[in-house]
Amino acid sequence: MPDLMGIWVKSPLLKEKTLVIVSKCLKWVNPKIYNELAGKGVILEHCPEQEGQVVYGKIASIIRSSNPKKLIVATIDGSPHCFTLQAAVNEAAYILGEKIEREHFVILDGEEMVKISPESIRVARYLSHVDKLVRSNKWILEELRKHSKEYMKAIETSDAEFK
Repeated sequence: MPDLMGIWVKSPLLKEKTLVIVSKCLKWVNPKIYNELAGKGVILEHCPEQEGQVVYGKIASIIRSSNPKKLIVATIDGSPHCFTLQAAVNEAAYILGEKIEREHFVILDGEEMVKISPESIRVARYLSHVDKLVRSNKWILEELRKHSKEYMKAIETSDAEFK
């Protein structure tokens, strides 16, 4: 499958197609979900940890040059690197000032594909707002316990403010 950073932005492979931008590791994390997504359009793989996190310029250039019908983004939930790929798609749309149909998904615990809104990604960039949400909805920390080894270690080492 093509690599997001390695493909020419005017490639005929991309022209007016649905583009599915996925975490490079998804094919190993959950091959079934990867194949399901591959059936929806042209897969473009990217790993912000390996290949750098500033990809919004490349995505914006692809949108401008190849006029895709739709963008689908799927990343691993909880990965700080993967989050940047979700944000990059929003940022590319913002830079271009164009409406482009898109869907955002995260893969929860490597097993479940969960649709998320572009607004959730925007809020996640503003930690002061996330902090307000956590403080007023502490029940979410119980959910976090189910999914985050980092949070569990923080509790264990007394690094977590709310236990």
